[in-house]
Amino acid sequence: DIAYCGMCHSDCHACNGDWGLNFYPIAPGHEISGTVRAVGEKVTKFKVGDRVGVGCMVTSCKNCDLCKQGLEQHCPQMAQTYGSVFPDGRGENFKSAAGHHTNGGYSSNITVNEHFVFSIPETMDMKYAGVLLCAGITTFSPLNRHIIQKGGGKGKSL
Repeated sequence: DIAYCGMCHSDCHACNGDWGLNFYPIAPGHEISGTVRAVGEKVTKFKVGDRVGVGCMVTSCKNCDLCKQGLEQHCPQMAQTYGSVFPDGRGENFKSAAGHHTNGGYSSNITVNEHFVFSIPETMDMKYAGVLLCAGITTFSPLNRHIIQKGGGKGKSL
């Protein structure tokens, strides 16, 4: 169940049709925090009642070279949190979603592959968690890839 969703400027672009998304009605939002309502039989990372966050993706093939490199955002079968057609062939738990367009955090609930779900610590207020899944990761990712993973910034922490 979605409890909070931040507003990103890209949500405004999507709603205004600036990016060519044409799945209306559209429910934007990719800075989502909430509570797990149900899990599929193959889910191992989460249980009902867990506090979680969801960013801009809900699924990918997880098998192509891009996915194996951690570049799921470039996977041809990736589905964004909103404005994408949910692909077929993702298993029984996702069968009813296949062929329908995805709706984001301004809806009441969302179906997401566990690979794209993140735990929110009990000590963090959920209303502040969502923004970390957009602006937070947008800032952290290049620092991690180009500095931390290359050994730079020794003695520093993020």
